[in-house]
This record gives sequence, C-alpha cells and structure tokens, in this order.
Amino acid sequence: MEFTVQQIADLLQGQVQGDGQATVNRLAKIEEGTPGSLSFLSNPKYEPFLYTTGASAVIVSKTLEVKQAVATNLILVEDPYSAFSTLLEVYQQALASMRAGVEEPCYLGENSSIGPNHYRGAFSYIGKNCKIGKNVHIYPQAYIGDNVTIGDNTVIYAGVKIYPDTVIGSSCSVHAGAVLGSDGFGFAPQKDGSYKTIPQIGNVVIEDHVSIGANTTVDCATMGSTIIRTGTKIDNLVQVAHNVEIGRHTVVAAQTAFAGSSKVGNYCTIAGQVGVVGHVSIADRTIVGAKSGISKNIKEEGTFVQGAPAFDYKQNLRAMAVFRKLPELQKQVDELREKR
Repeated sequence: MEFTVQQIADLLQGQVQGDGQATVNRLAKIEEGTPGSLSFLSNPKYEPFLYTTGASAVIVSKTLEVKQAVATNLILVEDPYSAFSTLLEVYQQALASMRAGVEEPCYLGENSSIGPNHYRGAFSYIGKNCKIGKNVHIYPQAYIGDNVTIGDNTVIYAGVKIYPDTVIGSSCSVHAGAVLGSDGFGFAPQKDGSYKTIPQIGNVVIEDHVSIGANTTVDCATMGSTIIRTGTKIDNLVQVAHNVEIGRHTVVAAQTAFAGSSKVGNYCTIAGQVGVVGHVSIADRTIVGAKSGISKNIKEEGTFVQGAPAFDYKQNLRAMAVFRKLPELQKQVDELREKR
C-alpha cells in the first residue's frame, strides 16, 4: 500500500512541511528510516535522528523547534505519539480486512450466528447458541464455547480459549493464548485437611474497546460476573481472578495478579508484577508502581503508591533512601556499643 505524505497528513489532521506528493509505503523507526518509509518523533532523546534519517516523512509536533536543516518531509500534528498510534491502528485494520471468509476445517455449532465480513481461521471452533457480530476475525485454533456473545469488529487471535457464557463487546482484541472464563480458584477446606471444589457458575463480561494480552487469564465468577469495563488495556501474562471488576480505561502491565473480588477503579495505571489481595478496592486514577503489593483499600482518588505493602510513592522513596543506608547506620550503632 502506497500513500502520499499529504494523504497521511489529511488522515491525521496535520500539516505538511515539504513535499506533500512524496510517497510512503511502510512504517519504520526514525533511526532506521529509509526512502519510502514513514516515522515519527515524540521523545526528545531521538531528535538528533531527525536530521540524519533517510525516511521520506516524519510525524512531529507542531511545537517542535527545528535546530538545523532536515532532508525529510515533516507532518506537523498536535501529538506525534497519538497520531502515529492512530496510523498503526488504521494500518492494522487494513491488514485485517485482507483476511475474509472461512478456512477449512472449522466448526460452527447449532443455532450459532455470525455477521457479515467475518473471518474464521482453520481449526477454529464455535459452540452452540453463539451470537457473533460483523467484521469479527477469529484466527486458527481458537475455541469459543457455547452461549458466547461477541460484538462487532472484535479480533480473537490464534489459540484463544473462550469458555461458555462469556460476553465480549465490540472492537476488542483478545491475543494469542488468552483464556477467558476458566474456573475461579475456589476450594473449601475440609476437616480432614482436604479441599472441596466450589463450583464456579458465573461468567466473564468484557465491555467494548478492551484489549486482553497474550496468555492472560480471566476467571469466571463464582456467581455473577467477572467484569472488565470499556477501554481497559491488559498486558500479557496477567491473572484476573473470580468476581474481579476492573473499571473503564485502566491499563494493567504484565505479570500483575488480581485476587478474587478485588475492585479496580476507572483510569488507573497498574504497573508490572503488582499483586492485589482479594476483596480490596482501588480508587479511580490510582497509580500503582511496579512490584507493589496492595493489601488494603485505596480510598483517595489519584493516589500514587509503591512498595510491598504499598504506601505513598514519595514516602516510599524516602524509606528506600534510608534502607540503602542501613549497613552504614548498623556500623555506627556497633561502634557506639563498643565505646560504652
């Protein structure tokens, strides 16, 4: 696919500085740009590459003050990172639209329906009584159980497992190896020291515009629903336990785990390797630093916490500064003891 620089600028509501009729046919990092490629500059650290890149066009901020002559064409936008993300999304959609139809063998169960312009890859399985919208892409070896609902424009990548009764909204992405609706971890201890399985009879509800990363697991509820709200983005290798609720437009980084019945607010940022204990609530717009442990409710909106157990980020930094000095402090204490 080939586009003019002006066409790209029109798509991004930007302005061209240079030759609008120059053409681009691929995307590249600014430091790896070659003729015919399109790149972007968002991080000031990469500005030196703007003056040496071989890319045919670079997306930059309208506020950028160019310090020397550039050989490339510029597309001026409000936010280069967001603009490039939009471009990547359009490019991905264009690639997806090239896949259509049904590959064999695959299976569509009794009383199940799927909308127009869909794609079903080889060895995909759709159970009974499923309702699947239009423009849905289901890649090879995906399993979709009975009574599943999937909205329009959603992509189910290869090897995804979706258990019965799961509900997935529109414009979602479920990446390879993810499992939605597996049993929650519910076992009742018995007098003899054994454990009795508690049946998990609820489901999983994924609202619109949600992304689920590769090999992430979202367990079904014991009763009711495990819910991931609109716009939330979940990274790879995340565990979401039974009856968890994650709010709107929250981002969760890899290797994070939410124990049963924990509640996460809207617009939160949860960094990597965070652990959240069961039955706690996290307020809207909370930021949780990497490797933190959330052991109690976070009630105040906009809190930034770090540590295990987690507490105020700035206080944690001061505590870490003291922690690093402990060997020296211990030595001083020992010296004082010897002088007594």
